[in-house]
Amino acid sequence: MKNCIVIGSGFASLSAACYLAKDGWNVSVYEKNDSVGGRASQFVKNGFTFDMGPSWYWMPDIFDKFFADFDKQTSDYYQLDKLSPAYKIFFSDDVITIGDSMDKICEEFERIEPGSSKALRKFINKAQENYDIAINKVVLRPGLSPLELITKETILKVDQFFKTISSQVRKSFKNPKLVSTLEFPVLFLGAKPSNTPSFYNFMNFADFGLGTWHPRGGMYEVIKAMKSLALELGVMLHTSKPVDKILVTNGKATGVSINGEIKKADVVLSGADYQHSEQLLEEKYRQYTQSYWEKKVFAPSSLLFYIGFNTKLKNVEHHNLFFDTDFELHAKEIYDVPKWPSNPLFYANFPSITDSSMAPKGYETGFFLVPIAPALEDTEALRNQYFDLIMNRFELITGQDIRNNIILKETFCVNDFVERYNSYKGNAYGMANTLTQTAFLRPNLRSKKVSDLYFTGQLTVPGPGVPPALISGKLVSELIIKDN
Repeated sequence: MKNCIVIGSGFASLSAACYLAKDGWNVSVYEKNDSVGGRASQFVKNGFTFDMGPSWYWMPDIFDKFFADFDKQTSDYYQLDKLSPAYKIFFSDDVITIGDSMDKICEEFERIEPGSSKALRKFINKAQENYDIAINKVVLRPGLSPLELITKETILKVDQFFKTISSQVRKSFKNPKLVSTLEFPVLFLGAKPSNTPSFYNFMNFADFGLGTWHPRGGMYEVIKAMKSLALELGVMLHTSKPVDKILVTNGKATGVSINGEIKKADVVLSGADYQHSEQLLEEKYRQYTQSYWEKKVFAPSSLLFYIGFNTKLKNVEHHNLFFDTDFELHAKEIYDVPKWPSNPLFYANFPSITDSSMAPKGYETGFFLVPIAPALEDTEALRNQYFDLIMNRFELITGQDIRNNIILKETFCVNDFVERYNSYKGNAYGMANTLTQTAFLRPNLRSKKVSDLYFTGQLTVPGPGVPPALISGKLVSELIIKDN
């Protein structure tokens, strides 16, 4: 029986570990932190429960397919609720509510821009076609060759790889609020809409067509489900075990070192941040130079606030986007001229609105996120400055004074992403899915320099996000099984 060591325990690592164990491998997972989950960690304090990272449950079909591969269902492990409404977007002079059905969303578009619902249905139909191609064809390829992108379906869509989301949205919709609403889902791919191929409008179908869901207890329930599945399959999970070196003998990966202790394996798979993973190798065994990483477009980092309120909040939903400032300017300050944003958009999540288990009775759990450029200076003073900035706007826009109701406040930013997750430049979502960073143009699942060494996660194929991470784990496990 072959042995595989997996570095890290995020979605991609746990996914790969499960598939390999199902195939009969002995799998040992080593996680540097004191709990599994990677960037999908959980923070619990004083009765408040926070998802520290991912908080949107989109593409439920991908989760269903993952568990179905093990003859399981999501309902064997956690309970899902479809959110109604899915989310709200606050603009300076209006609020758009995204309902839980296309009919409701079309009504809202008509209210903003009469006649736009016809264009929306056409746009989402195309997005659904792209979703079917992406999920059933493109993302299931391991990114080994450009030929993987050539199918009869993608040939018909080839022009959509050279047009952008931004150009396609603006061709059909004139109202800037609707434009922002349709460009927003692409931010999950870690790039500006003006730099993202229009084929990726399949994210709009994921949003409007498949809906927004919530696992009761939070996104960490999915990690707990995968942990349970892994243990059922015989995977050995080790926490507080930071790997300090990947061992290579005669060009072959032979194990890892943990605090100087040698752990042998037939195959090593790293689900840790790709750039960090290569730092665990001697320089001659690294595929990518420092200048390679420097030139890549990384997804944003984030300034996060985990807030406990001793009261219930008004005029907000489970998910809320605050787009009351200049979308274009904020994007420019992330990607073009990296700096702390002058007037940032932000996201606020209050899971206790729909899930009473997430906060003490009568209280509210709040998660605030400000997207920022990676590698910015990160100080306590800057964190406090931006907290005041977004709380002032939050109170003004939602018409409530809640500053004095804050009884718990924790922050997380660039320095924490680096320290906790070994994240390159403190990125939050991996590497952006731009045209030149798609499929075979992303860092490889399999090392080109060391045999029996593999990688998985958001910096490799297929890209950023939780569902792609599940798929990444499956792809690399298939590659390992095929090679061995």
